Amino acid sequence: MQLLIAHSAVDDLEAIKSYYQESGIAHVGDKFVREIIAHIETLSDHPEIGRMVPEFAEPKIRELIHPPFRIVYLLESQMLHIIRVWRSERLLELPQMNY
Repeated sequence: MQLLIAHSAVDDLEAIKSYYQESGIAHVGDKFVREIIAHIETLSDHPEIGRMVPEFAEPKIRELIHPPFRIVYLLESQMLHIIRVWRSERLLELPQMNY
């Protein structure tokens, strides 16, 4: 299955790295981003491992939990769109997309 990463998710990963860099612990941010990307890559072979996002109750909007982050993705028949990578405590709002 093909994986596409939305600009919003790339921005989220960059913000994670920046936050930890500004906090003086850049190695932690680098490690989180590497681990999150590795977790995302598992979706190619196992696209349905993520749970349905509770806020939406929509079967094709799913998430992987990578504490303390949520990796939100849209599951389509031949493609996965990684939409957001947010801290778990944030309220979830997705960008407007043409499904």
